[in-house]
Amino acid sequence: MTTTVDIKAILAGAKLSKQYQKQLERITKEGNRTSMIEEAVDGVLKNIPQAAGTSLVIYGEPQSGKTELMIGLTARLLDEGHHAIIHLVNDNVSLLSQNLDRFKLAGLAPSPRNVTEVVGGPISKGHNALLFCKKNGKDLAKLINAVVNVRPVIVIDDEADFATPNSKVNQKKQTAINRAVSEVLGADGVYIGVTATPARLNLNNTFNNRTETWVRFKPHPAYTGQEVFFAQAGPRPYRLVLLTGAGSADDAKRALARFCVTVAHLNLAAQSAGDPEKNFSFLVHTSGKTTDHDTDRGTIEMTMNVLVGQSGAAFNTFVAMLHAEAQSLYPADDAIALTQYVVANASRNSTVVLNKNAPKSTAGSNRAKPTCPFTIIIGGNIVSRGVTFDNLLAMFFTRNVQTKLQQDTYIQRARMFGSRGAYLQHFELTIPAALFVDWQRCFSFHRLALDSIQKGGDSPVWIGDQRIAIASSSSIDRTTVDFNRGEMSFALFDCTDVPAMDAIVDSGPLAIATLEALAKKVKGSVPSFLIEYLRAEVANSPQSLAIHKASSIQGQGSGTDQKLIRRVKGFIGRSQLEPQRFPNAVHHVKIFHNGKGKARVFYKNTGSAQFVQNQQA
Repeated sequence: MTTTVDIKAILAGAKLSKQYQKQLERITKEGNRTSMIEEAVDGVLKNIPQAAGTSLVIYGEPQSGKTELMIGLTARLLDEGHHAIIHLVNDNVSLLSQNLDRFKLAGLAPSPRNVTEVVGGPISKGHNALLFCKKNGKDLAKLINAVVNVRPVIVIDDEADFATPNSKVNQKKQTAINRAVSEVLGADGVYIGVTATPARLNLNNTFNNRTETWVRFKPHPAYTGQEVFFAQAGPRPYRLVLLTGAGSADDAKRALARFCVTVAHLNLAAQSAGDPEKNFSFLVHTSGKTTDHDTDRGTIEMTMNVLVGQSGAAFNTFVAMLHAEAQSLYPADDAIALTQYVVANASRNSTVVLNKNAPKSTAGSNRAKPTCPFTIIIGGNIVSRGVTFDNLLAMFFTRNVQTKLQQDTYIQRARMFGSRGAYLQHFELTIPAALFVDWQRCFSFHRLALDSIQKGGDSPVWIGDQRIAIASSSSIDRTTVDFNRGEMSFALFDCTDVPAMDAIVDSGPLAIATLEALAKKVKGSVPSFLIEYLRAEVANSPQSLAIHKASSIQGQGSGTDQKLIRRVKGFIGRSQLEPQRFPNAVHHVKIFHNGKGKARVFYKNTGSAQFVQNQQA
């Protein structure tokens, strides 16, 4: 007997739906919150139709869970009927593998594929496509060919500020990668750039993105980032070891000893509680040169081999160092027991070098995941971006520059950011003192710029100085960018009592306490981070802050937006700085109002800081 199969009924019941909801449920079951993901995904879906040139940016903190966000966004886009979604990653096999594994384990349909797996011609029309591609010319050429039948595409570009922006913008030319991504997008594609450092995308006008359509991805509650590692003041909840010099082989050995002792403390405590041991990693980042990585590896492996050998003068010296560090770090523990744990388990170590010369045999493996209690990871440029280090317990960071730190690059190098809360008090950053100060200021400038981003407001004002470069100069579109901006403003607020604000200013125009009182009065329109930044500056130079009385912009003519309180040339000129009254001031804070119930707080730096803004936004 032949049974008739109702093909239409089978097809109707074979459609996958609610993939986004399933991802949210998966994340919740893993014990994590989804509200930040939902807010960002909703923002993207809302802003895509408004994005000029169908291009927008998602920005969030380094290592704050952007991969999970991209998984959720991909699921939502598939549910919404978008059938061709492309993920671009940096030209790094380990990073590609890490992302592919995360997406595959999430259970998305279609299953994500590396574009190099697409053989036999372009993807057939009507098929869904979820492809991953490294940002190099060879792979992008394959991608262009693969998607010709499945347009329009949505391109989600991870670490979007790297490689994709056109560094030949001022030559009226296109870089190969920028041109190839343009060809992937075609005339009807949508570009979504994802990054922790959006300055380069803004100043480069990459794919004509506009800050009014940018979407902020807020960090999850367990995130430990700038506020923890680069707080302007107060006790630090982690171990910060500041070196007086540039960092030597002996400094690296001592940092290794402290890492080993810390692993011993944590794993012995776990054993006592009946919990399993954990594998931890120690990241060594001293240089971008592969020859230096070989030197670092030699230092680490020689020291660990000495421990494994358990004899000789070098062994005795390092054991004495371990014992001394155990006594110093954990005085309540048995220093002998901690040292014995390290010596007994020293053979359970692994040294991983992550750079362009890494063996091809390791391609596709997640080498950033520790596989031994003592896992040491050595690298330079590759470890600086995108790679997530599980159970990172210590970082030896001495990579400096002779001229200027490039802000986006050094922000991305903060690999200690992430979910470190479970062992934060045991985490150690070893770094030259001068480099830490520069790195801290780099993050302060970055945070102030992000705080200046306003819905419907001006393009952000990016800040640099004689040691901090905002972005690669070749990527800054000089036809639209103003290098002499000089001031930045924050969110509009309701202004109904100017005399009360002026009375607060009169109480102490040089004091941070006055700024705090003013912030309360204007209901948060003075960003908290501006207060903390200025608190640290004033601590070093007590006369450097000037808080001025409010001024009206009524009557100002051409070039002034009375409603939004904007002016291309800015509002704080020499007369507003009151130089005779505040001769030593560098940091100026002033409120401008329109006389119609609205006002803004403005900040101007008259010191060595450079304020840069894209006037095209």
